[in-house]
Amino acid sequence: MVAKTKKIAYFAHLEQALNAYARACIVDFDFVGSKQVSDIRVALRGRGEMIHGKNTMIRTCIRNMIAKAEAEGEYRSDLEAIIPVMKGNLGFIFTDGDIGEIKEVLVEFVKPAAAKAGVIAPCSCIIPKGPTGLDPAQTSFFQALNIATKINKGAIEIINDCQVLIEGTKVGTSEAALLQKLGVRPFEYGLRLVYIFEGGIFDPKVLEITDAALMAKFSAGVGFVASLSLALGILTEASLASVIVGGVKNIIAVALECDYLEFEAVSKVKALLDAA
Repeated sequence: MVAKTKKIAYFAHLEQALNAYARACIVDFDFVGSKQVSDIRVALRGRGEMIHGKNTMIRTCIRNMIAKAEAEGEYRSDLEAIIPVMKGNLGFIFTDGDIGEIKEVLVEFVKPAAAKAGVIAPCSCIIPKGPTGLDPAQTSFFQALNIATKINKGAIEIINDCQVLIEGTKVGTSEAALLQKLGVRPFEYGLRLVYIFEGGIFDPKVLEITDAALMAKFSAGVGFVASLSLALGILTEASLASVIVGGVKNIIAVALECDYLEFEAVSKVKALLDAA
C-alpha cells in the first residue's frame, strides 16, 4: 500500500513537471554516487528540478499522459519522442532557464574515479615512463601486463610509456590493481547530458551552436541565393545590392567614356585614373 502511494505521488510529480517546465535535460546517472547527486541537486536549486526513477515508471507515466491527452482530442507528439530514448539509467533535469547553465553545473560536479575491474573504460589511459615509487616486490603487477621495468635506486621504474586501458574495452583485474597501486584515477564520472527535451528530443550538440555560427550559415545562404539570382537574371532582395553596385559601375564607365564629370563618383575615379 505504501509503495502504491509513492508510485502515485511519483507519477503526479513527473506529470506536473512535464507540463510545467519549458525544457529538460535527459541525463545518464551511471556510476554517479548518491552524495554526488545530492550535491548537484542542491546546486540546481532555483535553476532546475531533478527527477529520477525507473524507466518503466517513466514510460508508463508518459503513456498515461498521452492517452489522457488523446481522450481530450489532443496529440502529444513531444511526449511520444521521449519513450524510445528512455533506456538505461536516465533521469530528467527540468528547467525554464538556459540549458547552458544546467550543463555548467553538471560539468562542475564531475569527479575523478578509480578504474574498477569489469567496467567498460570511458577513456584510454597511458602510464608515462619514469619512477613509480613502488618497491621491487611489486614487479608482478607489471609483468602481468607485459610492462618493461627496471629497478632504480630501490624502486621500480617504467622504461617506456605504456597504454594500460583502451577506450571502449573492459577493465581487467590486473589493470585495475596496477592503477590502484600507482594511485591513478583515470576516469571521471558525473551526470552526462545525453538528450535535450524541448518540444521533442534533440542531440546535446545543439548547445554548441552560437549566434556567430548561425550568422555565418545565414550569410552563406544569402550569398548563394544572390549568386543564383544574378546568374538567372532574377531580381531578389538578396541580389539587389549587387545589382545596384553593378548599375553604378556601368553609369560611371559610360560617364568616363563621355567625359561627363558632373557626378562626384565619376570625378574621383577620373582622378585615380589620371594619377595612375
